[in-house]
Amino acid sequence: MMNMRSTFTAKQLRDGKIPGKETGIEIRKSTCGICLQNCGINAYVKDGTIIKIEGTAENPDTGGTLCPKGAANRQYVYHPDRIHTPLVKKASKGSDRLIPVSWEAAMDIFSTRLLKIREESGPESVVFFTGFPKRLRPFLQRLAHGFGSPNYCSESSTCYFATAMANHLNYGTVGYPDVANTKCLLVWSCNPFHSGTSRARGLLQAIDNGMKVIEVGPLISPLTGRADIHLRLRPGTSGALALGLAHVIIKEGRFDRNFVDNWTKGFAEYSSYVQEFSPATVEAITSVPAESIVRAARLFADSKPAAILSGASPTVHHTNAVQNHRAITALIGLTGNFDRKGGNYVQTTSYYHQPTGLPTREREFEQVRPFEAMAPRIGQDVHPVWCKLVTEAQSMHIPSQINSEKPYPIRAMVGFGVNYRMWPGSDYMRDSLKKLDFMVDVDLFLTDTAKLADLVLPACSSFEKHDLRIWPSRYAIWTRPVISPVGEARSDVDIIIHMADKLGLNDSLLSKGHEACLDWIFEPAGFKIKDIKDHPEGCFLKDMQRAPHEKYKTNGFPTPSGKMEFTSSILEEAGFDPLPKYTEPMLSPVSSPAVAEKFPLVLTTGARLPMFFHSRTFRLPWTRRLRPDAMLEIHPEDAQKRGIAQGDTVNLSTPKSSITVKAELTHKVPLGVVNMLHGYPEADVNLLIEPDYRDPVSGFPGFKALLCEVSLKTV
Repeated sequence: MMNMRSTFTAKQLRDGKIPGKETGIEIRKSTCGICLQNCGINAYVKDGTIIKIEGTAENPDTGGTLCPKGAANRQYVYHPDRIHTPLVKKASKGSDRLIPVSWEAAMDIFSTRLLKIREESGPESVVFFTGFPKRLRPFLQRLAHGFGSPNYCSESSTCYFATAMANHLNYGTVGYPDVANTKCLLVWSCNPFHSGTSRARGLLQAIDNGMKVIEVGPLISPLTGRADIHLRLRPGTSGALALGLAHVIIKEGRFDRNFVDNWTKGFAEYSSYVQEFSPATVEAITSVPAESIVRAARLFADSKPAAILSGASPTVHHTNAVQNHRAITALIGLTGNFDRKGGNYVQTTSYYHQPTGLPTREREFEQVRPFEAMAPRIGQDVHPVWCKLVTEAQSMHIPSQINSEKPYPIRAMVGFGVNYRMWPGSDYMRDSLKKLDFMVDVDLFLTDTAKLADLVLPACSSFEKHDLRIWPSRYAIWTRPVISPVGEARSDVDIIIHMADKLGLNDSLLSKGHEACLDWIFEPAGFKIKDIKDHPEGCFLKDMQRAPHEKYKTNGFPTPSGKMEFTSSILEEAGFDPLPKYTEPMLSPVSSPAVAEKFPLVLTTGARLPMFFHSRTFRLPWTRRLRPDAMLEIHPEDAQKRGIAQGDTVNLSTPKSSITVKAELTHKVPLGVVNMLHGYPEADVNLLIEPDYRDPVSGFPGFKALLCEVSLKTV
């Protein structure tokens, strides 16, 4: 190798970005922070600047691979929209300008305004919200509760938590699919090839090793071609399909009788209810052929073990969210695959919601003040089950409470990565934020939401700060800054610690800093940050045992009955049907035939492309160039009926509003369904959804099933 290097000039080596003394280029290890996969990164740094990005081959979860987002990290870090200094709003005639100020001045403004609002209206009048990234969340929740506000909330008010609620209502906990050991995987509305690329390799390997796959979802995905069965259902009908699968399994005696007899509550009522969902009946509801339903039910029930992999939110972005997903997860217990090897295995989650099995004090760290000592949370009166199972306020209810001021006024928001377009009826959320007396937004970029804030604080990217990542495999990394912060940016956690100090919270643990707090959280696991500091590329945590299987045989289930609950005690107490009852989406051809006359197509939204993660990479030239135009996907026959050709500019309309996009004609969507990819700021699909189009149990928006029409735009 040295002989080969000697054949090149120093300039050639520099031009080739070859690390070494003669080029001054150094490889520094980090992770990509754009999405949740946290792929390992080799950052090539010269003179304090990142000049090249590659994947880290040593990382066992990502194996040196990068998706388009990760490959575009240099454009992300050095984008001209990066915020370089704190900014404060100075109102002038006709405009609101954000002007630079020092950190000292910014934090004085922050503390003065917040303390005054707390004195006048109580700490509950301040909302603490975080979007992305996620690892700052325990720190922000601790800040909120230390301040006295119960209103810590996050984007998980639309992502994952309703899925977790459904699992908790059935089992009291969450089981994760043991893909490496299962014989059959029921993949329900999950596309890891686009939204969890590091998992896709393991999935393909398991398929090559003989694992059977049943895929459920309305869209054709990269997995469809490898699936043994694809159940292509009408959006919003997952609950009916799950009940139909249960119908076949119970009728044919393919359920796990021992588990059902000894470890479940309400099976008789559940068994009676699913009799209504014969394959023929379910075909009429879902459009899935009856014979496919029977074949899938037999394959799933007869494969031992079998597991279910679902997405974080597709099955719960519906107005029948929690009951839909309860029906799906009930199939795990029905077939005896809960907490078994190759089934859905229960492990303790740790930092942040990673199923590592490590015992931690994360919950104790977050909750420094009991909810009983604070005012009711936002949404508590509307979504009591949410507040019973989730330790956050329901942020989808924020705009309603800002406007109603009931049960108390909301006057301020301290936000990290706020995106008002995340809300259904995003214009309503935008206008509601303008009514606040004071808004702070911490972000990397001067986003449209940041422009609404009174105070904007610059945050670091993942390359500019220390951070902890632990993967489910227990591979862990304590990242070091590979470059100095851009401008005066600071890490999210350091900003929160500074906020706590300025607010006079006297938090002795926060004052010790980021690393000390993590050591305290992980003390029950016997793990300290110093244990991995000498491994900049990351390392496996050693000598830590995995939890046993079938823990319920010793401990029971953490439900009110101590058993898996086909009939939920918590839902019944709250006045909801205890069975996983199927209801049509609020807007569907069945539930709203009069609306369907004018808006005959089913609209599903939010599917992700691999180069985009929510709204975070639309501003990057590399990723945007891969799909520059906002496009809706429509079946060619539906397009032909409307005189629409490929690439035509069309109006996408709902009873609420309309947006202008381009048409993508594709068989990826079934006849009668339109798919609109989210995130394009110039084509905000959430404008088309009413703010109250939400699931009554969880508060989740019905992003994935409503009614629409598509028409050719005329000049």
